[in-house]
Amino acid sequence: MLETLRQRLQAHAPRRLDLGMPQAAVLLPIVDRPEPTLLFTRRAAHLSTHGGQVAFPGGKRDQTDADLLTTALRESHEEIALPPDQVELLGQLSDLVSLHGLQVTPYVGRIPPDLPLVPEPAELDAIFEVPLSLFLEDRRHHTDVIPFNGQPYYVPSYHTQGQVIWGLSAMMLVELLAEGFQSPVSLLEEPAHGPLCYYPERPSGITRPKLRIRQ
Repeated sequence: MLETLRQRLQAHAPRRLDLGMPQAAVLLPIVDRPEPTLLFTRRAAHLSTHGGQVAFPGGKRDQTDADLLTTALRESHEEIALPPDQVELLGQLSDLVSLHGLQVTPYVGRIPPDLPLVPEPAELDAIFEVPLSLFLEDRRHHTDVIPFNGQPYYVPSYHTQGQVIWGLSAMMLVELLAEGFQSPVSLLEEPAHGPLCYYPERPSGITRPKLRIRQ
């Protein structure tokens, strides 16, 4: 399964952006278990930005970082004590732009199971794993419909283990599923099932969604 994923991601041509924005990078760590899992973090509740939200390990690029992969690995080491030499790079996903004006580059890596990972308490309050099967079977809770430049984006929202995986992380997941596992999931097509949660046009702010229950 993961070898096929590596081959597909190596053949993938991710979209690169050059917008002159501050850069950041994240790592999507796939834990190499008999039933593979994806590792997530939860940002500490006291943080002024994204406090309590689920995310992949990563952060802003430092001037000393040789490239964005270095950023993703350095931040993962700082945030969850993941040794860079324990990460096997499987591929890269397309650049995305965060609501806070960061150009984010995601990388996908395979890591061994049961590493002694520890959340950095100043930044995180939890590390947890989710079986890949939850995403491959598209067990979404609902879909956030987020318009941007007149185009609606259908972003899945997953609820598991008391956590909510949505937004930018879910957008990365969609590309991972589509390109790495040939899943039919898409950000541009309305899903066939589940509630739709409508948001106002970006960048006016993601507030006061309207929930429509599919009949």
